[in-house]
Amino acid sequence: MTQKTTAQFTISLTRYLDSEGRALGPLPEFATDITVVHNLYRWMTLTRTFDLKAINLQRTGKMGTYAASLGQEAVSVAIGHEMARDDVLVPAYREYGAQFQRGVTMTEILRFWGGMETGNCYENCPQDFPIAVPIGTQPLHAAGVAAAMKYRKQKRASVSVCGDGATSQGDFYEAMNVAGAWHLPVVFVITNNQWAISLSRKSQSSAETLAQKGIAAGIPSFQVDGNDIIAMCDVMQKALNRARSGKGPTVIEAITYRLHDHTTADDAARYRPLAEVEQAWQAEPIKRLRLYMENLGIWDCVKEASLVAECQAEVDIAVNAYFASEAEPVTAMFDYQFAELPHHLVPQREMAIAFAETVSVKH
Repeated sequence: MTQKTTAQFTISLTRYLDSEGRALGPLPEFATDITVVHNLYRWMTLTRTFDLKAINLQRTGKMGTYAASLGQEAVSVAIGHEMARDDVLVPAYREYGAQFQRGVTMTEILRFWGGMETGNCYENCPQDFPIAVPIGTQPLHAAGVAAAMKYRKQKRASVSVCGDGATSQGDFYEAMNVAGAWHLPVVFVITNNQWAISLSRKSQSSAETLAQKGIAAGIPSFQVDGNDIIAMCDVMQKALNRARSGKGPTVIEAITYRLHDHTTADDAARYRPLAEVEQAWQAEPIKRLRLYMENLGIWDCVKEASLVAECQAEVDIAVNAYFASEAEPVTAMFDYQFAELPHHLVPQREMAIAFAETVSVKH
């Protein structure tokens, strides 16, 4: 009998800054550009300011259930920062930092979570997909988009974002397989925030990394510190350049932490240790970049206060526009689902109209 190793692989982890904002070695060139660093910090701060306001809107009954991105800002902001205008984003439901940079307005996001169909129609970036709450659908959709790009010989890329829980779904594996086999221009970002609602990462999969799931499909796969915006931008930039130049897909596992509940309908305190959350706060991305800038002498409390006030004012304008949005008719829940309404839904639509008219008369 003879034995030989037929395959081996390694998964690398990219990190440039420690939790105190100190450089761990030479940095990418863009990390020394003050304008770029300020811009990244502003987008993360704006995203968190919006996030906190949206949570408050839900808590006070002015909006529906909301999925916060608290603690994950570096992942989405890096994605948005590195994507080209004609690339296509296929998001899950915490990618606000990317969407805002792509041209999605905060008012549109509020409308979506407020139950308005117009929140799915982005005026400034109609090529991007709307928020998709179903778990694990995003990678396969992005693979389909990338297949169209390749067929048309376009130098573009699609970017899919999903959570750690989505990597257990069949759709995820199908997307990896077709992207690897067809050599598609797509970047799969796994936002590993350690919890798939109440199921911990260690209970989710016995794989040592989630990135290695792409290796089985023949896709270069990497881990990155998802709380390090410099590392996230660097890895995203390389993956997108690879896709656009015809070199195929990439899988990126971004290691981060969900600091808020899964959604405002969840209570994470029931299943998540308080000590774990407190420790995660010490490594969160906004604090890390702020300390980096302070270490360089390019940031102080006066600039911080000015930025916070600016972001709050911008969010307030978006919220007021949301409040001023015209309520949609009850028929909207039927009219945007199908090109032609199925027969069994026609009576339901008529009943909804009659009910709405009854309620209107009573009020």
